[in-house]
Amino acid sequence: MTLPAVSHDPTPRAPVSPGAIILTRHGEPALSRKCLLTSDQYRDWWARYEIGGLRAGQIPPPELLTTAAGAGVIVASTRPRAQETALAIAAGREVISDTLFIEAPLPPPHFPSWFKLPPKYWGAVARFWWHAFDHHDGQETRVQAEDRAERAARALIARAETGQDVLVLAHGYFNHMVGKQLKADGWSLVTNQGFRYWSQRRYEKRG
Repeated sequence: MTLPAVSHDPTPRAPVSPGAIILTRHGEPALSRKCLLTSDQYRDWWARYEIGGLRAGQIPPPELLTTAAGAGVIVASTRPRAQETALAIAAGREVISDTLFIEAPLPPPHFPSWFKLPPKYWGAVARFWWHAFDHHDGQETRVQAEDRAERAARALIARAETGQDVLVLAHGYFNHMVGKQLKADGWSLVTNQGFRYWSQRRYEKRG
């Protein structure tokens, strides 16, 4: 029995250029940051923050809506504030929800009850203790979070290498960790809006 001949397309195909990876922070949460808290109160505040959604009445920036319209895939953390951000910008398109992109827990150190700070500064203190002393209170460790960020970056790169832009709707600090890994993998930060709410950080593979 003779096998049928396999036809070959003589036309060489140009390699597919990777799409961009855009790391975006969610919109402004409803839970107020205008308060002074002890370290124990901050833990309770953070627990409520993690299950809370966005402040009502926000309008996504037009440039983010443009990015979403042009993205080949949209990925969101499973936290409500990221899910509501996705709902606000995806225009009914499919959104891939993934726990891989939730925020690093960053619990604060145990300080005396007379010591109070606003949530913004407790976040900075918690990050320092996490990095300097690996303080995690039985939650995700720094090493575990760094491993998760590496896995997240690899997953995003795999999608971007198909040629489509990938938009990620997640959280300030974990986005920073993923961006750091993208840079280590040879991706360049070409647009940087910082880490404010609704902000975008766009990475592209150069060379």
